[in-house]
This record gives sequence, C-alpha cells and structure tokens, in this order.
Amino acid sequence: MKLIKVIKDWIKALTLALITVMAIKAFFFEVFTIPSSSMEKTLLPGDVILVNKLTYGVRLPVTPLTFPLSHQYLPFFTELKSFIDAIQLPYLRFFESSLKHNDVVVFNYPIEDEFPVDHRSYYIKRCVGLPGDTLKIENKAVYINHQKQVTLPKMLFNYKVVTNTLISNDTLIKYNITEGGLDGLKNHWEFTMTDSVAKVLQKQDYVVSLKKIEIDPNSFADYIFPYHEFYGWNIDYFGEVIVPKKGVEVKLDNNNIHLYKRIIEVYEENELDILENKFIINGDETEFYTFKMGYYFMMGDNRHNSSDSRFWGFLPEDHILGKAQTILFSANKTGAGEKYRWNRLFKNIE
Repeated sequence: MKLIKVIKDWIKALTLALITVMAIKAFFFEVFTIPSSSMEKTLLPGDVILVNKLTYGVRLPVTPLTFPLSHQYLPFFTELKSFIDAIQLPYLRFFESSLKHNDVVVFNYPIEDEFPVDHRSYYIKRCVGLPGDTLKIENKAVYINHQKQVTLPKMLFNYKVVTNTLISNDTLIKYNITEGGLDGLKNHWEFTMTDSVAKVLQKQDYVVSLKKIEIDPNSFADYIFPYHEFYGWNIDYFGEVIVPKKGVEVKLDNNNIHLYKRIIEVYEENELDILENKFIINGDETEFYTFKMGYYFMMGDNRHNSSDSRFWGFLPEDHILGKAQTILFSANKTGAGEKYRWNRLFKNIE
C-alpha cells in the first residue's frame, strides 16, 4: 500500500509540474533559440532568448486540442502534427497593450496557411510601423508619418567591396563579418556589415573601393509585397502605404485591393469576389471595407537579408506572441571564434 501511495504522490507531483510548465509557457514566458541572421547584429544565430508574453497581453490558445509542450509536430515524429485543428477558438487577448516603435517582437509567421495561427512558425523582427502609420522606405531609409527614422547602429546592409588581395578569415573575424564572400570576379566581394564597420574597412590599404549596394528605385521586384507592377516596389524602395488600423474604413479600388485582399479573405475570414471591377464581400456589393484588427509592419535589422513585411505584408495583431526581452545564453554556430559568447549572457534586447 505504501508503494501505491508513493506512486500516486509522484503522479500528482509530475502532473502539477507539467500543468505549471504548460501555464508558464502558454501565458507568461517562453524560451526561443535564434535560428538565422535576419536580426543581426541585435540578435545572433545561437542566441537563446526569453520572450515576455505579458507585455502585449496574454493571447489565449486558438487550438485547444494540442499535445502538451509541442508546437507543430509530435516529438520524434517529423510528419505527425501535434494538434487537431477541428476546433478553433476565436482570438482573445487579456490585458492588451500596444506595441511600440522599434520593439523586438516574436510572432507567428502569417502566411504559413497550412497551420492554425498559434501553430505557425515563430519569427522575430523589429516593429517599424504601427496601425495607422504612414510608412515609406526610400533608399533604405524608413520614414514613419513623413519623419525619417534613425538607422540603428547594429543594422546591417550589403556592400560591394573591391580589394587588391584576398581577404582572410582572420580579417572577417576581426571585423565581425559573418555573411558574404567573393562575387564572381577576382578580389570582388559582397559582404553584409554595419555602417560603422564599413567606414573602418574603407580606410584599409588593401581596400580599393567599398560601396553600399544600391537598387534602382524604378526596379520592380515581383517578390515584394503586394507583388503587383502598379506599385513597382523593391526591398529598398517601398510605399508610401498606410498600415491598416482596426475600425478604419477604406474605399476599395482596383489598385489597393492588392494590399488588402489577404487581410479581407484570410486574416479576417470574409468571402471576397471581384467581378467586373465590383467588390462583393460576403455576398454584398460594396465599395468600402472596415478593418476588424490592427496590423503592424515588421522588419529585420539585417535589412538586405530578412524575410519580413516587405516580402509578406502586414502582420495581424492576433499573430503577436510577445516581446523579446533578454538574451539568456549564446552559442556561436558560425565555427569562427569562441564557441560560447559569454559577453551576451543576460543582455537586454533593445
């Protein structure tokens, strides 16, 4: 009988511990590892960060039928999903608070339609545009409400570099350059670096020329949102565009429908038909649409190497998970330099 009691006590203790961990993970804090360089030099691949889910309010789970402590797939099963999406709860957030400009935010990747919202991949970017903001990118510079924004010192851009000799790995480590390489011609390079590193590198005797990569403002990139030649935008020239705001009504036309189509159909779950320049929403012909949610414009600090709102559009508020708060630990995955970045321990994310 004593053995049975001990087993029951252990089961109760483990169950309580599991429930506690699940509650903390779902509503309070979660730990993530940075997988890519899209937020360098603010965040580095291998950084283990703490995300505060209370900052913007607690988002309740949308998919209740989920295997505990899992995300997209069951542990050890790469093709077996960890949830059943037959039941989807409406979006609800308690103690809601607004994002601020330049917040570093973790969210669910909005165009991963094969998963429910709360099971989409985790992304981390910097919040550039808030609901209602007028946003424009001109020659890499971001303008919010017609005011030029400060380029943060840690932001990265791509540079063309011509040298009179080969550049060694030691040189790259010295200047903390982790992306880029030869660009097809002898001693012609393309590197990703901060503006401050570029200024120092330009003064070196072996550097013949160094120039930030420029994109023609009239060059249309069909992979840039909203993927339509009418707008003709590219990664360095984007907008002007107003970030959609909850409760704001817009008049639809044949051009701006490309900006709002996914919002209307997917994020806000309406049936949209376009017939002979007429817009039919949920069976009713209309010229106007009122947004049900607020939206955000997100960008990576590695400005030329980041999948962000320039590529996939506006971020709906129901995809927001929390604010990146602290670097807990950092493992160097580049293979160059020290294996662990001890100077990044418990560093606040700004």
